[in-house]
Amino acid sequence: MRYLSLVLICTLLTFAACTSEKPDSNTEQVKLTYPDTRTEEQTDDYFGTAVNDPYRWLEDDRAEETEAWVKAQNEVTFGYLENIPYREDIRKRYEELFNYPKVSSPNKAGDYYFFYKNDGLQNQAVIYRKKGLDGEPEVFIDPNAISEDGTVSIGLAGISNDHKYVTVSRSDAGSDWQKFYVKEVATGEELEDELNWVKFSGASWYEDGFFYSRYPAPEEGKELSGDNRMHSVYYHKLGTDQSEDKLIYEDPANPTHYHFGGTTEDDKYFILYKQPGTDGFSTLYKDLENDGDFVTLFSGYDTKSSIVHHVDGRFLVLTNIDAPNYRLVSVDPANPDKENWEEIIPESENLLESVNTGGGKMFASYLEKATNRIYQMNYDGSEKTQIDLPGLGSAGGLGGKEDEKTLFYSFTSFTYPNTIFQYDVETGESTQFYKADLKFNPEDYVEKQVMYKSKDGTEVSMFIVHKKDIAMDGSNPTYLYGYGGFNVSLSPWFSSSRLVLLENGGVFAVPNLRGGGEYGEEWHEGGMLLNKQNVFDDFIAAGEYLISEGYTSSEKLAIGGGSNGGLLVGACMTQRPDLFAVALPAVGVMDMLRYHRFTVGKGWIPEYGCADSTQVDFENLLSYSPLHNIEDGVEYPATMVMTGDHDDRVVPAHSFKFAAQLQKSHTGSDPVVIRIETDAGHGAGKPTSKIIEEQADLWSFLFYNTDSPVKYMED
Repeated sequence: MRYLSLVLICTLLTFAACTSEKPDSNTEQVKLTYPDTRTEEQTDDYFGTAVNDPYRWLEDDRAEETEAWVKAQNEVTFGYLENIPYREDIRKRYEELFNYPKVSSPNKAGDYYFFYKNDGLQNQAVIYRKKGLDGEPEVFIDPNAISEDGTVSIGLAGISNDHKYVTVSRSDAGSDWQKFYVKEVATGEELEDELNWVKFSGASWYEDGFFYSRYPAPEEGKELSGDNRMHSVYYHKLGTDQSEDKLIYEDPANPTHYHFGGTTEDDKYFILYKQPGTDGFSTLYKDLENDGDFVTLFSGYDTKSSIVHHVDGRFLVLTNIDAPNYRLVSVDPANPDKENWEEIIPESENLLESVNTGGGKMFASYLEKATNRIYQMNYDGSEKTQIDLPGLGSAGGLGGKEDEKTLFYSFTSFTYPNTIFQYDVETGESTQFYKADLKFNPEDYVEKQVMYKSKDGTEVSMFIVHKKDIAMDGSNPTYLYGYGGFNVSLSPWFSSSRLVLLENGGVFAVPNLRGGGEYGEEWHEGGMLLNKQNVFDDFIAAGEYLISEGYTSSEKLAIGGGSNGGLLVGACMTQRPDLFAVALPAVGVMDMLRYHRFTVGKGWIPEYGCADSTQVDFENLLSYSPLHNIEDGVEYPATMVMTGDHDDRVVPAHSFKFAAQLQKSHTGSDPVVIRIETDAGHGAGKPTSKIIEEQADLWSFLFYNTDSPVKYMED
C-alpha cells in the first residue's frame, strides 16, 4: 500500500575537567519576577458548572498583546537559563555528541536510490540520489540552501510508477501545513506544479498524476489556529493548476473527519480511510480499472482494519476485529462478510504491530514486552522464519515492491545507535549497510526492563538506562519520560542527547503506560476516555518505584514528555507536586475543556472525550485537565514549559495559559518559566541548531534544579 496513515501523533568533544553545582541553599536561588499577565472576566457554563478562563486572550497567538507577552516571558526564561553556570558547556558537549553523520534507509525508484543524510550539524538532512547501490551519491535537494535559519524542511511524498517523477513536500517553521512540488528523478528539474494547504497526506501516484488530501484555504490570520474542516481527497494531473484537481472524496455531513489513502501496488484499487479522529476508522475501496464508486469494506469507527496488499483478487488486511492484539486476514471484496475471511496470521499473546510486503514476501513485526521480533513468510502465512536482529530493541522497514529482492531495515536500542541493514529476501541474510560513527562505549551502560505495580495492581513494564557504576543510594538525577496515549508504543530508541544525562551519572526511565499500544488494544483502552487517570497513576507509580529501589529521590526526580506526554506531565505534577523536583512539559495539551476548538484538536475526541458533549466527559476532563487543577499556594516542581510559536497541532495557547496560571499560583522559590521557540512548531522539521539549544537548556534546567553535579571530561 502507498498511503500515509494519520498520526496525531517525539558525541565526544574535549571538555575541561570541572564540576559546577547549583547553590546548596535555596536562599541563593534568585526568585524570579514574572511578566504581569492580565486577566479578564470570562466564565463558561458546562452543564451547570461555571468554569473561569481568565487567560482566554492568550489564545489569539498573533495578537500584538500576546506577542509582547511571549517576548517578555522569553526574556525572563533565557535570562534565567543564561545564569546557569554550565549551560554553555552542556551545549558544547551536546553539539559534539550530535555531530556525527546520520543516514536513512535507501528508497528505490527504478535505477535510482534516494536517501537522507545529515553530515553532523547541518540544520536539515540533505536528500541524495544515486544510481544503483554502488553509484556516486548526488545532492538531489538541500533544504539548507533554501533557508538560512534551517526552518524549511523537505521530504519525499511519493514516486511515480514509471520512476520519472517524485512529489516533494515542503513545511515552513515546523507547521503541519505542507506544499507539494514535483521534480524529475533523473535531472532534479522542478516542474511548475504547486499544491497548497496539504496536511496529513502522502502522494499516491496513479497514471499521470497522484492522489492527495488537503483542506480548503484557511481564513487569513487563522492559518495556525483556525479549526480545520473538510479534509478531502483530490487527484492532481501532472502539468495542471491545482484549481483543476479532481475531487475524489469529501463528506460534507462529517466535516471534521479525516480522509486519506492510496492505491494498491497493482493500481487496481484506491483504498480510502475515513477517520473521525485518532482511533477507529472505516475502510473503503474504489475500483480504478472500472472507475467504480467507493464501496465500504469495514464500516463504523470502533475498529481498525488496514489493507496491507492486494494479491490474487483478495485483500490482505491487518485488523483488530475480534483480535485486540491484531491478526492478518484475507478478504474477498466480492464476499467481504466475516464468515468468508481466511485467517493468515492468527492473533497471539504479543501485539502484531505491523505487516509489510516486499520481494514477494510478507514481514510481520511483533512487539514482545515493547521490543521487536520480525518474521518473513509467504502471502499465505507459510514458511515463517524469524529474522535475526542484533539484540532486543526496535526495528523497522522491510518494505518494498514485489520485484525488489533487496530490502532495508533499521535497528536501534537505548545503547545501540540507529543502524541500517541490507536484507536479501531470497537468502534471508542481513548485512550491515550503515553504522553511525559515534564515539561512545555501550559497554559502559546498563539497559534493563523491570516490572512494577500501578495503583490498581496492574503490572507495568519500564525501561531503565544508566551507567554501570552508579550508586543506588537515591542520589542520581533521573529523567522519567512518558507518553501513554493514542495507541503509541514506546520501544527502545537511541538519543545522543540522552548521553549528557547518562555520562553525568543520571538515570533515564521510560514506562510503557496504559493508553499506549505496547500490549494491544486492551492496553490502549485501559488508558483512554474515562480510563485516562490510569495513565497518570501508572506514571506516578513509576516515579515511586524508582525512589523505592534507590535509583533516585523526590529531590532528584524530573519528569518530561511532549504533546500527549506534555498533558501527562501537567496532570502528574498537579496531582503529585511533592513527588517531583522538576517538570518539563513540552507542546502539551493543557486545556482539556477547549482543546477540540483549535486546528486538528477535534480529532482527539475519540481518545479524550469532549467537554461540550456530555456531563460525564466534562467532569472526567475537568478532573485532570492540567490548567484547571493548578491550586493557589501550592509549591509545584521547578517547571520549564516548552512550546513553539508555530505549533498548529497543539496550539501554543495551551502552554501559554498553563504557564500564566502556574506563575500566579505557585509558591516557593523554584522557577516556573516558559521557553517559547520562535519559528518552530510541534517538533517535526526542527533544525539542528534549535534542537541543540533546546536540549542543552533542558539538561541545564534539570541538573540545576536537582542540585546535581555536572562533570566535563577530557578524552
